[in-house]
Amino acid sequence: MGLRFAVRVIWLLLIWGPGGGLKAGGIIGVNWGMQQASHPLSPSTVVEMLRDNGVSKVKLFGAEEGPLNALKNTGIQVMLGLQNDMLPRLAADMDAAVKWVSHNISSYVDAGVNISYVAVGNEPFLESLNGSYLQSAFPALQNVQGALVKAGLGSQIKVTIPLNADAYQSATGKPSGGNFRPDIKDLMLSIVEFLDDNASPVTVNIYPFISLHDDPNFPIDYAFFDGSSSPSSTARSFTQTPWMQTTTPSSGL
Repeated sequence: MGLRFAVRVIWLLLIWGPGGGLKAGGIIGVNWGMQQASHPLSPSTVVEMLRDNGVSKVKLFGAEEGPLNALKNTGIQVMLGLQNDMLPRLAADMDAAVKWVSHNISSYVDAGVNISYVAVGNEPFLESLNGSYLQSAFPALQNVQGALVKAGLGSQIKVTIPLNADAYQSATGKPSGGNFRPDIKDLMLSIVEFLDDNASPVTVNIYPFISLHDDPNFPIDYAFFDGSSSPSSTARSFTQTPWMQTTTPSSGL
């Protein structure tokens, strides 16, 4: 199967300019996590902050009632996540997927929440998870897509599986020489083909800020995609940097 589409990169991290304000241009989105926030704010306050700062996209890691109610009629585009531990049940039971979509998607869309994407799991193929979701992630993705179609939302809301960068490996040490990890390559090709068939995006979580913090030799050109160094001059450090590993930052806003 040929990769016959240009990978759609979405949900860019919030970029801060030198003065602390939002840097203009591009797509601005943030992750809004409820479980790991050290100083949780009320959902209405968070939404007010998002709007004041021109943030037009937000990713929720679960279907939390408070944030979803606060996002009603704001126009803010939402990627709504479901947790990895839900994948086996949704993979095995189409009715469970239909009920989840009805309760967590349809009801909020009808109430004015601009849900545009469903993140089916979060980095379920991390090597540190020891294959726990290799058998369930793709069937869950298919069932959630089928449930969205049954709800009449198949063209409006797209499914995706957010991947960690460790789903990728490079035989040459350069990004251009990369491919999916051998143990998940066939699975990923099937997933990518399914996403393409449904006009859905491939989503990859990368954390250059962690790499820059942990490794003073991290190639800044790779971190921000705007440098001029040749790949050969930075290839060695690129293959050794922490963003290729499984470290994940707090999801608190």
